[in-house]
Amino acid sequence: MRKDARLSGRQLAALAGWHESKVSKIETGDRSPTEADLSAYCLHTGNRDQCADLVATLRNVESAYLEWRRILNTGTRRRQQASVALAEQTKIMRIFEPVLIPGILQTAEYAEAVLRRATRFYRIPDDVDQAVSKRIERQQVLYRGHRRFHVLLAEQALRTTVGGDEVMIGQLDRLCAVIGLPRVLLGVIPAEAQLPIQMTNFVMFDDRLVLVEAVTAELSITQPRELAMYGRLFAELAEASVTGAAARALVRKALEMRTAS
Repeated sequence: MRKDARLSGRQLAALAGWHESKVSKIETGDRSPTEADLSAYCLHTGNRDQCADLVATLRNVESAYLEWRRILNTGTRRRQQASVALAEQTKIMRIFEPVLIPGILQTAEYAEAVLRRATRFYRIPDDVDQAVSKRIERQQVLYRGHRRFHVLLAEQALRTTVGGDEVMIGQLDRLCAVIGLPRVLLGVIPAEAQLPIQMTNFVMFDDRLVLVEAVTAELSITQPRELAMYGRLFAELAEASVTGAAARALVRKALEMRTAS
């Protein structure tokens, strides 16, 4: 921003009332900027519109990228506890899942199969029973308070085998029941639908946080510009989805494939 404004480090320091060495230290990473420093950069370079994004990055720089080995180093229960707390603090939760049924809608048997697979893959301590309990506890937010949930599933999520046919039959039955819940809008994106971009799963907590799960790490996104982009993506995915009777028909189609085998 400084270079685009055609300012030298000395000129910016003079405008901000800083010692001239401060600019160099901030730009080389020897010194972390404060929120006031970022405001000064934006003010004196004519970039006030970027200040909110920069401040959001500063506040979350330590937690924006957390490796699963750190999050899950004691097992999966603690991560489930954090999910409960986040859900309780949220008024509207928007969830997109391309491959699996999201935790907020899982049966205990499905959740156990997912968490046992994660425990094996990441080679972490086995506390699956406690983690399943926390995941089921989290689902109470579906029935109390004034929270709302908009869940979008790719049709593949109805077909991905987790735990075998018996587990899948119970899970798909659960989804049929969920479609009738007053606080939940469940959409299914048909396999033939055109998607806006290639993407992974993500969860939006109001307009303040998006969590994205990658293979090795969880991303916490808080920048207003990025949050707006995820909001636009979710809206486009919602347009591609079907709800109500049409969504139930896709779930029942997947269910019939399990019961016929």
